[in-house]
Amino acid sequence: MLEDKYIGLALAMSSALAIGTSFVITKKGLIHAEERHGFEGDGFVYLKSPLWWAGIATLGIGEVCNFAAYAFAPAILVTPLGALSVLIGAVLGSYFLKEELGTLGKLGSAICLIGAVVIVLHAPPDEEIETIDQIL
Repeated sequence: MLEDKYIGLALAMSSALAIGTSFVITKKGLIHAEERHGFEGDGFVYLKSPLWWAGIATLGIGEVCNFAAYAFAPAILVTPLGALSVLIGAVLGSYFLKEELGTLGKLGSAICLIGAVVIVLHAPPDEEIETIDQIL
């Protein structure tokens, strides 16, 4: 059976993927709603867009996975993987939304990825707390 740590890492990576994807889906929904309806309705036309709602639902699923990841893995492993959602959003945005990812953006993405991998690989082992004295 898998160790809890690996379940937490899988949930954290799923969370980063879902949240990063939700950024793109939500923006695609906003663009679609603006093209279809303009700015009518006091700026809340996007609420009628199923694509925007799909992005929000994907964001919710990602956040639930992130919350669940903390139950299985220590925060020192889960938190850096959450930063990968920005990287995933940038890469998917450049592909699906035709946004330009410049040299500094690519460099920053690479540094973010390397940092997350280093932290996950060199994280200290999680210690089990058995008594109240260990907390104090």
